[in-house]
Amino acid sequence: MKTATIITIGDEILSGNTVDTNSNFIAQQLKDIGIKVQQIFTISDEISEIETFLKIALENSNLVITTGGLGPTKDDKTKKAYAGFFHDELIFSEELYEKLGKYLEKRGRLELLERNRNQCEVLSKATIFDNHYGTAPCQMMEQNGKFTFCLPGVPFEVKPLIKDQIIPFLKQQWELSFIHTRIVSVVGVPESLLSDTIEDWELALPENVSLSYLPVGTRVKLRLTGTGDNQAILEEQLEQLIQPLKSLIGDHVIAWSEDAIENILASILFDKGLTVSTAESCTTGQLARLLTSVSGSSSYYRGGVIPYFTEMKSQLLNVSEDTIKEHTVVSKEVAIEMAKSCQKIFSSDIAISSTGVSGPNKGEDGKDVGTVYYAIAKGDEIRAFNLFLPGFERNDFVNFVSQKIIETLIVWLEE
Repeated sequence: MKTATIITIGDEILSGNTVDTNSNFIAQQLKDIGIKVQQIFTISDEISEIETFLKIALENSNLVITTGGLGPTKDDKTKKAYAGFFHDELIFSEELYEKLGKYLEKRGRLELLERNRNQCEVLSKATIFDNHYGTAPCQMMEQNGKFTFCLPGVPFEVKPLIKDQIIPFLKQQWELSFIHTRIVSVVGVPESLLSDTIEDWELALPENVSLSYLPVGTRVKLRLTGTGDNQAILEEQLEQLIQPLKSLIGDHVIAWSEDAIENILASILFDKGLTVSTAESCTTGQLARLLTSVSGSSSYYRGGVIPYFTEMKSQLLNVSEDTIKEHTVVSKEVAIEMAKSCQKIFSSDIAISSTGVSGPNKGEDGKDVGTVYYAIAKGDEIRAFNLFLPGFERNDFVNFVSQKIIETLIVWLEE
């Protein structure tokens, strides 16, 4: 099997000011064509550092992809590091300069041509892949049958370079093994107990199949990854390996092949022909975002409201002011009234509501940070639940609660 190393270059990543989304995307794309990513490094924009990690990467991998450090400023060091490492020189490309001029002219930014001139300096031995969405080209160096790609760092430039040019190139160059993955989503079983329950099954897995435990909120995803020379045979092998799990943990599985919780729910809603609406306070629209992130969601998602301000719960959802006074705005009773009213307003089969305190300060009614109540109305039935999640950052809190609510709905629908 061919292997790869990804190197992300830039102090802005190390400082935490910028999130590295490129590595995740590249690793997924490589996995899909049977190339295993062995290492991912994030390093500073220093020549010696870049050279050191290029050496490490090429000693251990057939493919190296670096991102970052190719901007228009004169202090970018990535190309200089490449030149030193590969014993090459940088030359000015008139062809690239002409292409850059046309690119900037189309965007009405021709005045930037001279400022970006140094981006037309390339390694003399490199193969150039045109960047159709930016000003810095991708350069590839080949050495002893191994390929090293030098990409810019902007994600919307990286993605088309990888998908449209580098992946097709690699598929032409190498005979690649197939990698196939199956995700089994398990709920209601702690990871340690799950491991004990399926231990004998796990130990009996063949050498070409590996298993990973991936906790996501209160769910555990079992990821089986198999490698082989025939895609159809590999898919059938994983299907057969999963069958024994049905008797071991079948009652706790909400999906046998799907990864994202929103896709699992979407499949159930499609199959059952059900519609859903949302009334969100503490989840601040994340439920709606997840539900509508699936293609075709307009067939089941009716709409939603975010009555964040207490008075809006009464004005928009007719939550009784007496209920709020008696039980406080963060309560089971308020969550129930929100869900019932939402279901009526949007004429949906199902309605979901959330109310809680995401922090960092206590709620206006004195409830502790991390307190959550949510309700689900399904037909004439309604169920209310509560969570207590102290110590969560606001974004983590919102994401966890939203995932948990959808998981709860899935479990109910599958009863």
